[in-house]
Amino acid sequence: MKDILSNLRASPRKSRKRRGRGQAAGQGTTGGRGTKGQLSRTGSKKRPYFEGGQIPFVRRIPKRGFNNPCRTNYEIINVKELEKFKAGTVIDHDFLKKEYKLHRNFLIKILGDGKLTTSLTVKAHKFSKSAKEKIEAAGGKIEIVRSKKQEVRSGKQGVGREKSYVSKD
Repeated sequence: MKDILSNLRASPRKSRKRRGRGQAAGQGTTGGRGTKGQLSRTGSKKRPYFEGGQIPFVRRIPKRGFNNPCRTNYEIINVKELEKFKAGTVIDHDFLKKEYKLHRNFLIKILGDGKLTTSLTVKAHKFSKSAKEKIEAAGGKIEIVRSKKQEVRSGKQGVGREKSYVSKD
């Protein structure tokens, strides 16, 4: 440790250019900005995609397609991936979030690729027809979970919950 500390040297750093401090300093008068024009002025910045006033590339190319802001994203899990879990396991969103590190807001869709021999209880938002058949053939159960968005659309939001009312006396 002592050897390391005694051999330390100051890091070789360049001193910053002191612009506009007279002609003798080397960066005087214009300060390295050139003579006149937009970029010689203070506070002047051009956007990185600025092309000198002509129509920028981003606006020249044709626009295609549409990004739906209301799109529902599904995290897809195949039946063969459920094979590794023990029989009797309840597989739901929280369980899969720990196992697969799922995206927080994504809904789950189970697809029927592969074989399943263990009986599991699977709770998901959607199932393919073949996935349903394979899970039930293995002796498992299927529960379709509704998302909040689906509840709002169907008008059955909060069904089964008791509402508490406060009297205004």
